[in-house]
Amino acid sequence: MSTTGRRAERRPGERTAAPVAGRARPADRPGVHTGAHPVVPPAVHHAALVARDRLLRAGVVRDTAAVRHVVAFLVATVATVLLTRALLALAGFPQIGGGGLHVAHVLWGGLLMALAVVLMLSYVGPTLRPLASVLGGVGFGLFVDEIGKFVTADNDYFFAPTPAMIYVVVAVLVLVMELVHGRRAHQPAEYLAVAADRLTAAMAGGLTDAGRAEVEDLLHRAGDEPGAAELRRALAAVPHDDVTVPDPVRALVLRLDTALRAAVARPWARYVVSGAVVLVAAQAVAVGVGVLGRSIDVVPWVGVVVLVGVAGTVACAVLAIMAGRTASVQGAVWMRRAVLVSLLISQPFVFRALEWAAVAGLVVDLVAFGLLEVVLRDGAQRARELAETADDDGAPQSR
Repeated sequence: MSTTGRRAERRPGERTAAPVAGRARPADRPGVHTGAHPVVPPAVHHAALVARDRLLRAGVVRDTAAVRHVVAFLVATVATVLLTRALLALAGFPQIGGGGLHVAHVLWGGLLMALAVVLMLSYVGPTLRPLASVLGGVGFGLFVDEIGKFVTADNDYFFAPTPAMIYVVVAVLVLVMELVHGRRAHQPAEYLAVAADRLTAAMAGGLTDAGRAEVEDLLHRAGDEPGAAELRRALAAVPHDDVTVPDPVRALVLRLDTALRAAVARPWARYVVSGAVVLVAAQAVAVGVGVLGRSIDVVPWVGVVVLVGVAGTVACAVLAIMAGRTASVQGAVWMRRAVLVSLLISQPFVFRALEWAAVAGLVVDLVAFGLLEVVLRDGAQRARELAETADDDGAPQSR
């Protein structure tokens, strides 16, 4: 019998309820399956948020590629300072302007930093971040190169402590990077957010095989975070793209990482690193003795600080040699501390004494630091793999 135009007949014992305005349909109720995908109850999302720290709840998420971008910024900064000083010296320190005007290169630095900020604020996704990091680094290098003018009453560009001041500024930025990115591992929610960031640009431009593999790895690390399943479905819908957007910063970092890994694999690597640390320490000792002996014309306490830093470097290096006999990773930890003491205590004051002649020692320290970072990173990776294997072996077998 047709029910068109009449109410459907009720079965015996069946109760009906009149429609209520505003009542949610089954498809709108939390936790009700509405076909292919269930709707997650709000309480589940709230519990996931409560478990996160305050920064994540505020939406402050660290990019997994942030260290690469910050390092590019710092390298561009240092390279710009050194290149600017060299070119100005070769040109006889000319001044652009006339009639009482001087267009200092700090102005060009400000313009480049502003351009980097505008790029970062104008576009979504990660595509332009490498370019912004380099532009910002060049701009900051042009800015900080003139720090001597900002701290002297007579605008003295050649203020003697300028190299040490620039060194300290860069060292503080490195410490900030280490504090933000090197002390805590990324949380699953951060991997999820970074995967969403990568997909942002991919929605418009597609994904190469390498880009898709990166997003898949990020989603794997995100695990069962709320929203991960939805992003996996979104990833499947992103079209394939054969054209790779040039990223010279990433390419350079990968080449450097490959070179450092190849160097670390050599049996003589540990001796080269140890020799480099000793060489830089010997240079610092010579500077400290020269300052105290008055052959280098700076205040005597600079020499004292340099020698104290060298003593700390030597002590850490001795502990590294002792620890390395039984545990290579622990030895690398102490040698890294030796290099850090040199970078943060000795080298700033060596720059104060010798100005730009101390660049060679800085480069040697940085190369040694990079090699030790590779050793420690590989050691941490092996430790994680062993821990995961132990967890898998200890997990109860399902029948």
